[in-house]
Amino acid sequence: MSAVPSSQGQRVLEAARCGSPRPTTLRDARERVVRGLLLLAAVFSVLTTTTIVGTLAWETFHFIRLPEVTLSDFLLGTTWSPLLGAEKHFGIWPLVCGTLLVSAVGAAFALPVGLITAVYLSEYAPPRVRATLKPVLEVLAGVPTVVYGFFALMVITPALQSLCTWAFGRPVFPGYNATGAGLAVGVMILPIVTSLSEDALRAVPRGLREGAHALGGTRFDVSVRVVVPAALSGIMASFFLAITRAIGETMIVALAAGGLAQLTFNPASETQTMTAYMVQIFLGDAPAFGVENLSSYAVASVLFVITLALTMVGNLLLRMFREEYE
Repeated sequence: MSAVPSSQGQRVLEAARCGSPRPTTLRDARERVVRGLLLLAAVFSVLTTTTIVGTLAWETFHFIRLPEVTLSDFLLGTTWSPLLGAEKHFGIWPLVCGTLLVSAVGAAFALPVGLITAVYLSEYAPPRVRATLKPVLEVLAGVPTVVYGFFALMVITPALQSLCTWAFGRPVFPGYNATGAGLAVGVMILPIVTSLSEDALRAVPRGLREGAHALGGTRFDVSVRVVVPAALSGIMASFFLAITRAIGETMIVALAAGGLAQLTFNPASETQTMTAYMVQIFLGDAPAFGVENLSSYAVASVLFVITLALTMVGNLLLRMFREEYE
């Protein structure tokens, strides 16, 4: 008659059956290495941002201290002519106006078109059409911006001139204008709006759609009155991301908007943006350590402040309209 093994003997048998436990030394060392790499990546990101902000602030401080520059003229002046003439003017508002004008044209095109396309892909498109159309739209995000610049210069602007000649008898748009550059910027940011908005719409719980249909709502009513308001937080996030991308665009505006910095709100006129001015300065025509070179850092600081303010406003609005579902 065999003896019944004790509980300790049973544990020994089970441990022998399952194998000996693995040593924790190697696992702990691996965890420490992973934590160290993650900390190094975080510190590197913080140091990079701090270095960029510090460089912009330092060079802008030197620019403001120059005898030919005054802070009031830079912040309140309406004339920007740092390269021509004996008397230089550094009023930032013409560059700010040109940047906002081009971005407004691009946003006026991309935001409604991108949202409508996202609603179609999310609520109306068959699976085969969606699987084909969405990758095609996302391919636009990989097109180099210089190609968009040439597209604006060689296709969009001539089309606008032909349209105005047919409608008004004269070409309203010159060779360089804010509308052509803005439409090209709108095409560039269209995939951002469409893709992110479509993801936000598809993240809305299916129960909301079914409940709206059960109450007698049509597909259009459900899409416009239920799904879009429920996904408003994600849609607004895509809008703000696209607008900040449009404000920071360089090559399209450098090629298609022109190089005349003027305080105008006419989208048919030639204009210059802040990024285009920085490209002009660093092409090598201006002295490396002159006032023109330092002015580009001041312009970059203003651009940084604008994008930072826009991001902060966007975060506040996202908190206001955020919807959480279980």
